[in-house]
Amino acid sequence: MPDRATLVLIKPDAIKRGLTGDVLSRLDELRLQVIGAKAVKVSQGFAEEHYKPLRGKPFYDELIRYICGELHGVESILALVYCGPDAIARVRQLAGATNPEQAEPTSIRGAFGRLTTSGLMENVLHASSDEHEAEREIKLWFRPEELLVSLYPTKRVVSANCSTEVWA
Repeated sequence: MPDRATLVLIKPDAIKRGLTGDVLSRLDELRLQVIGAKAVKVSQGFAEEHYKPLRGKPFYDELIRYICGELHGVESILALVYCGPDAIARVRQLAGATNPEQAEPTSIRGAFGRLTTSGLMENVLHASSDEHEAEREIKLWFRPEELLVSLYPTKRVVSANCSTEVWA
């Protein structure tokens, strides 16, 4: 089932502009199952872990500030896990190209994304790029008990007389 799951993040620019419902409505058209959803306040350390594969890129620092909400004055994002046939490819196609000016007008980024006059790329959402990244990102953003479906192997960890489920 892991190849059928993907992470979607509705970013601070979408939340600030009141686009959350529009984005969710568009994603709903895919008829995928939402198996996890939560609002998250993103710390710098967490953002750095999420964007670890992009470390060293010229836009990295701005990307971290963007996802943390510093550039929009919004402290949270909406994190979702969608599951279903070809979820990764279908969500990425609907999301459109990363650069909103290069995205199809019918895609989410083409319809709602923009480049600001200061040059900031506001692309509304993040969608996992492939199966490997989807697994890494889902495990980063969600604990096993926060998902309605068991996607990956887990193990039981006991510490100080407290037992919890973690990713194996």
